[in-house]
Amino acid sequence: MNKKGPLYAFFLSLVLLLPGCSSLAVLNPKGPAARTLSDTIILSILVMLGVLAVVYILFVFVLVKYRAKKSNEGYIPPHEEGNKWLEAIWIIIPIIIVAFLSVVTVKTTSEVENVAAEYKDQKPLVIYASSSNWKWHFSYPEEGIETVNYVNIPVHRAVEFRMYSFGTITSLWIPQLAGQKYAMSDMLTTLHLSADTEGSYIGKNANFSGKGFAHMEFEALVMSSNGYDEWVKEVKETAEPLTEDAFKELLAIEHIGRKTYSSTHLTFSPPPMDHSEMDGEEINHENMHHDNGSKEHQENEHIHPSPEPSSDTEFNGEPEPELDQPLPSSPVEEHTHNSSN
Repeated sequence: MNKKGPLYAFFLSLVLLLPGCSSLAVLNPKGPAARTLSDTIILSILVMLGVLAVVYILFVFVLVKYRAKKSNEGYIPPHEEGNKWLEAIWIIIPIIIVAFLSVVTVKTTSEVENVAAEYKDQKPLVIYASSSNWKWHFSYPEEGIETVNYVNIPVHRAVEFRMYSFGTITSLWIPQLAGQKYAMSDMLTTLHLSADTEGSYIGKNANFSGKGFAHMEFEALVMSSNGYDEWVKEVKETAEPLTEDAFKELLAIEHIGRKTYSSTHLTFSPPPMDHSEMDGEEINHENMHHDNGSKEHQENEHIHPSPEPSSDTEFNGEPEPELDQPLPSSPVEEHTHNSSN
């Protein structure tokens, strides 16, 4: 039987199937932050491929040059204590590679944590992105509107997402526009992004957070500036306002489609650790817990609390009584033991 047959079949299947795979979203960036991350990923892959190429070339060279053959049968190589130059080379080169990738990573992290250079002169569009089981709430404090499970942003505009969660830790990720960032229950995290191309992009929760994790996808629609302004105007004129009771009912629903409101929940349920002014009205600081966010946020957080670990352990039960007889060590002894009882 030819043992190479399955190997040939495997490579043939790769040749036939891989051309049908769509491009990875993270390697198809549509904004400066995503482009920076994509370039870093590609550079890291190229460096790793270079390392693998050198290793494999040396591996093949050593196998071929020093293989056993009839011409050197019985040859015993001389004892070598080592080569200081070679040892220095294979220690210094990995240090240089790691240092290079570290510098690139730090530089990339610094870039994506701030507004892109081409949009530095703009005031970012602030959007509060909060998660609950199993949906996303997007609040626009400047426009005074709110959406559920979809977000619209203007093209060529700096956007600042301020994220938090009403339940377990989640992670907002729009692969073609930016990297992922965690949303937690008692603090705000910030994600900067902007889009260079109009279009519809998939957003998702990148952190496993329970049974409804797979349903936490949303659409990020990048619109023209005029189209965005018209959409905001339409929402204000046609959508219903979001009341506190309606918001609590919304939090309690696990799965829901798109929703649009002509007001936000920020006025009656401020985000944690946020003492800014929203909608021209200053938040009442007396109702804020400086350690764990606003009182209203804490009350709504209880609708979807994080699962508590069980306090009972295997060591909390009643101790097993000591046995008068030793445990049986074989099926025969076990049968004898049971018969005697």
